[in-house]
Amino acid sequence: MSPQIGDFYHTAERHVERCRMNFYEQVYKVVRRIPPGKVTSYGHIARMLGAPNAARAVGYALRALKDRQDDPTYEGVPWHRVINSQGRISIVNREFGAEEQAARLRAEGVVVDDAYRVDMARYAWGGLDWLEIDDLLQESA
Repeated sequence: MSPQIGDFYHTAERHVERCRMNFYEQVYKVVRRIPPGKVTSYGHIARMLGAPNAARAVGYALRALKDRQDDPTYEGVPWHRVINSQGRISIVNREFGAEEQAARLRAEGVVVDDAYRVDMARYAWGGLDWLEIDDLLQESA
């Protein structure tokens, strides 16, 4: 068997294991990889995780962080680096609202305009490829 085919089967086995991991935990692992000064969209994270229709679930995962603030496992998840696909901060009426998210992004050097828009062409994070995702999700929490 060629290494590429072998890699495919090995990766398929690992994918089955990954499916057992809580989706929210997968989201947090990916979001932790977004570097300071960069942003990505809910949909981009969903696509990286092999769930292209789960952008809203990514948002739910990030919103759930507020209920986990006292758990050190969830410290340091840079939720503020995730915005909508149009480059806008879309949080409304939340404890950590749009102004808080904009302030955190500005502190990292991201320009956020008065309408809470970010230039995705300038600040978008390229993301992880499927091999990097596979390796990341195999790491212990």
